[in-house]
Parts: sequence; structure tokens; C-alpha cells
Amino acid sequence: MRNSTRLLFTAYVSQIALLNGVADASVKFTVSPAVEQTLEEKIQESSEFLQQIQIIGVPEQTGQKVGVGVTRSIAGRTNTAAGNRRTPTDPTDTSDEGTYFCRQTNYDHAIKYAKIDAWRHKPEFQTLLRDAILKQQGRDRIMIGFNGTSAAAGTDRVANPLLQDVNEGWLHKIRTRAPARYLDDGALTANPTKAIYVASGVEVVDADATNIATAKADYANLDALAFDALDLLDPWHRGDTDLVVIVGWKLVKDKYLNLLQAAGDTATEGEAAHRILTLPKQLAGKRAIIVPFFPEDGLLITSLDNLSIYWQEETRRRQIKDEPALDQIENYESVNEDFVVEDYGRCAFVENIVMGKKPA
Repeated sequence: MRNSTRLLFTAYVSQIALLNGVADASVKFTVSPAVEQTLEEKIQESSEFLQQIQIIGVPEQTGQKVGVGVTRSIAGRTNTAAGNRRTPTDPTDTSDEGTYFCRQTNYDHAIKYAKIDAWRHKPEFQTLLRDAILKQQGRDRIMIGFNGTSAAAGTDRVANPLLQDVNEGWLHKIRTRAPARYLDDGALTANPTKAIYVASGVEVVDADATNIATAKADYANLDALAFDALDLLDPWHRGDTDLVVIVGWKLVKDKYLNLLQAAGDTATEGEAAHRILTLPKQLAGKRAIIVPFFPEDGLLITSLDNLSIYWQEETRRRQIKDEPALDQIENYESVNEDFVVEDYGRCAFVENIVMGKKPA
């Protein structure tokens, strides 16, 4: 590290210590509540997708869901003349897995001396270091939310490049905790093979089909599949105008290839990992979107604010360390968090979708 860079880095570490009310940020410390809240806001602001979902600080590691949302209807009438008592109940309550559990997630990273030497002439040196951390934390959270299936004691980034073993994500929880809202197989396959075939202009199997052996697809098009998936939602949610259909890019790449290419040409790779792309055509009468890191063969109907990330307050720990043996600075950081579906009755998840006819 150059001497001029060393001065900037020392000032950066001192500023972090000052903001958090600690003597030395190179020793592990608990991030102050004010700084913690600011960091969470910056992470959310770094991504268009994260701005649309809920990110909520909770005081306890485990407890009841706290997201503000009505999960059922409230209108009704009680015959009090017959001696019946009016009994209000909580419309924000959910009876299906209505709890959360925040697990520790480590967001450790290192930056080589050569890289921060290259930044030394920039007046926003400290901001560059901070934003490099926060943006990647935001990307990782989205990746875990859509791909996480377990919380391993020791994670393996090589075996799980989409962070599948860091925490249980939204889609995994729908699969395992709300199977009535989940579809992963059509009428044309048998276990262990699973697939839902979608193709235009071919014969389609319906519930009363007697010629399954000669059928060529489960659905005529994605629109038909999305309309069918709407039935997996509770009836009082199906007509909501804030529902969206999140669709895997592989399912629409042939039809909207020019749109996808244009989106890639107008944004850097880093920006693309935070954007929401709206398709020109609706599905099941709902806005159809592509979001970062969503499974390429899946389809999810929900409102974006039905997806939440809970982080436990006063659990963000941090240490900034200079490691000359590896020519790098190291940032050790962790926070307890969970990925929560607020109301399972407000979502429908379909995967194993194959665009095309069933193979002969």
C-alpha cells in the first residue's frame, strides 16, 4: 500500500471508529444503532428490487412475523340479538408458519492494496470503499432470497455459486411450508421426471383429458399457465392490482430477446444485477417482470411487498483489518437475518417450466 493510500485508509478506519463510538475499528465491535440503520437504508437504496420489497429491523432473533399486510377479509356481521359476541381478530395474522428466525450471515471480504491504491486520487475514497461493500451485500441478499435452500454450518461458495447454503430463501419456504401454493410438474410426466411443458399452437391437456399419451404440452402459452397459477392464491388476493408475475428470463428470451439485449446494453453488469425489467406483455392480466437471480425456469405470482428480509437489531458486528501478509485489507462483518414470505396465501410459485413440446 502506498504511503498516500495508507493515510486515507487510516482516516477511513478512524472515521468508522468515531461514528460507532469505539476506540479502534480494527478490533471487533458492535455497529452503533444509528450507523446500523443507515447501512440498511443504503443497502436497500442500492437496488431497485430491494426498494420494492420490505426490509425490516426486528429486536428479537425469533418471533412472529411483523410485516404490515392484511392476510384475509374483515367484513362481516354478528347476530348480537341472539346473544352472540362480536369478536375481532387480527387480519394481519397468518396461521401458516407465522414465525421468523434470524441466522447469522457473514459478509466478509478483502480488497487488494493495488485496487485501493488505484482509488487514492479520488476525493470520494471512503464512499467508494463503503459502497463496494453495500452493493454486494444487496446482490447477495437477492441471490439468497431466490436460491437459498439451507443454512449450512460451513458454506461452500464453489459448490453453491448462488449461495444456496447460506440461508433458506423465499422460494424454498414456499416449496416446503406452503406446498398448496406450489406447482412443479404437469400431466405429461411421471416421477422422478418433472416438467411443465408450455408451447403455442399445440394440443393441451386439461383436467378431463383422456388422451394424455398423445398430448404435446400442458399449457398453450405462459399466459395460460399464469392464469392457472392464480388459482393457487387465496380468492381475496387474486384480483389485486399490485400483484406481479416474476418470470425466469429463459422462458421469455426467445420472444423478448431484443428487449433483454437492449437492457444489457444500457446498463453495466453491476447495475443489471439490481434492476427490474418489465415485459411489454402482461401475464394473467398482471405486470410481468424479470428480477435479478430469479430461477430461469420459474414463475412467481405475488406482490413484491409480500417478500421481506428481517435483520435483527444490534447484531451487526464488524472489524477492519490490515493484512500485509496477503497485501490486502480485510473487512469482517456479520448480521443476523431471515428471508420471510409475509402471507403464503398471496403467492403462487411454479418451476420446472419447459418452453416447447414434450419430447416424442
